[in-house]
Amino acid sequence: MATLEIDRVRKAYGSMEVLKEVSIAIGSGDFLVLLGPSGCGKSTLLNMIAGLEDITAGAIRIDGQTVNDLSPKDRDIAMVFQSYALYPTMTVRQNIEFGMKIRGVPAAEREKATREAAEMLQMGHLLDRKPSQLSGGQRQRVAMGRALVRHPKLFLFDEPLSNLDAKLRVDMRTEIKRLHQRLKTTIVYVTHDQIEAMTLATRVAVMKDGIVQHLDEPQVVYDRPANVYVARFVGSPAMNIIPGRLKDGPAGAELLMDQPDGGVSRIAGVQISDAARRKYAGRPVLVGIRPEGFSVAAPGQSAVKAAIEVVEPTGPDTLAMFTLGGTEVIARLAPKAVEAGQIADLAVTTAKVVLFDPETEIRID
Repeated sequence: MATLEIDRVRKAYGSMEVLKEVSIAIGSGDFLVLLGPSGCGKSTLLNMIAGLEDITAGAIRIDGQTVNDLSPKDRDIAMVFQSYALYPTMTVRQNIEFGMKIRGVPAAEREKATREAAEMLQMGHLLDRKPSQLSGGQRQRVAMGRALVRHPKLFLFDEPLSNLDAKLRVDMRTEIKRLHQRLKTTIVYVTHDQIEAMTLATRVAVMKDGIVQHLDEPQVVYDRPANVYVARFVGSPAMNIIPGRLKDGPAGAELLMDQPDGGVSRIAGVQISDAARRKYAGRPVLVGIRPEGFSVAAPGQSAVKAAIEVVEPTGPDTLAMFTLGGTEVIARLAPKAVEAGQIADLAVTTAKVVLFDPETEIRID
């Protein structure tokens, strides 16, 4: 296990800046997920941690040691690639042992380490097969086993599940989660899949255009996103971002949002600091509400009027679409709670409402 510190790291290719002073610090045993769309710089950052890319500026420290100038083999890291990178002519056993053999590890020690890794990943029966005889999930297990036997300070995963089908991705997520819980090792994991980030990480760094937009625990990133970009990127369906206005009254902050029929919906009891309430009173704000933040209102409960346009049953719940504040909104409700064409009264869980500045799109606290 090891700590990792990324200190104001920059990466430029000529005049094109890919990473812009990225700073991230994680503790020993943390599972950091670098999350973002293609081209945001997450894989470049992983390659810099591994020593496969040079650093333009800043420093990377593993267990307090600056590794900027160390070669990949001297960093005590193990990397699992998207493409598996297995030797096709070797058996599973030979693939797992190969790195140890190159380093001169004795045969008995190699065999013991291979057996332990195979048992941990439930692939002891595959040791004499070749990669062409394995499924995608089995090949990924072999790649993980090859990394495991090194007992590195740091594991690096570069979108390891993106080549797998949906069911295998779920299964392998569980395997990786189980592996982390058992070994308590430090992991840095790159993905564009926010479900992987939420289920695996102890810390998530959401990236965009070479900048870390939000770094925190997954639940904090989900519940209190730092800005509108993070709010829309994390969550499926994404957080609803609804134009509205903030009103300050004797009972506290109240949100006003326009209805399609010209009326106004009100949400009272919004939790916001006194300073923010004074600053934004009477001004436009962006109202963030997760789909599950809506529910069918009980009689007499404060609610917004929702003219349900489309209903999508998913089995455990129903997604209902309607218009509020001039934008399409999605509510996650109980099965058969509403029907298309119905005017429904929907309550809002005010404790989970998040407000954003409409100009900067940064969360208002």
